[in-house]
Amino acid sequence: GSFNRRKRNSLYVTVTLLIVSVLILTVGLAATTRTQNVTVGGYYPGVILGFGSFLGIIGSNLIENKRQMLVASIVFISFGVIAAFCCAIVDGVFAARHIDLRPLYAGRCQYYSKSTTPPEVRAVCHPQRRAPCTPKIKTNTCFCCDLYNCGKVEISGGYYEYIDVSSCQDIIHLYHLLWSATILNIVGLFLGIITAAILGGFKDMV
Repeated sequence: GSFNRRKRNSLYVTVTLLIVSVLILTVGLAATTRTQNVTVGGYYPGVILGFGSFLGIIGSNLIENKRQMLVASIVFISFGVIAAFCCAIVDGVFAARHIDLRPLYAGRCQYYSKSTTPPEVRAVCHPQRRAPCTPKIKTNTCFCCDLYNCGKVEISGGYYEYIDVSSCQDIIHLYHLLWSATILNIVGLFLGIITAAILGGFKDMV
């Protein structure tokens, strides 16, 4: 009765956590590979939580060594929870502070593709009340003169170029992926805490 109910509950939460972990991993990797110069750490918790929940699923179904496997699962999930917390803050704050979509939505960023430009090209930026400047730009880059501000980057404090993208639209996708990763990490954080608690209760019955 009680044992089977606990086992069923622990399986439900670990399977749910595994699904969330796979989503975190997928979204995190999609965000990481979107552009070369924006680093994203959102997929690490997916790996740790995924491994922890996988151990939990195995542990719940084992006949022998059940307790050790559940302890290992709880340890991994606990580390995953910490990682999810850190990544949610880092990616969330990062997306909010460093990626400014206003020039992108206004169509004021320019994409320099490999096919139409030489390996290194110079953009011409016309900042307000100052002389124009010509920054060097790599190919396959989305460049925002508005954010570059002719070298005085500290005013906006964000990215003004996105290297190795297929279009400027990729940055909007990246922004949404970062927020998705943040939300999924928050879900993973709370679900991880619940899972660890349920597995802990189940472990004590073994």
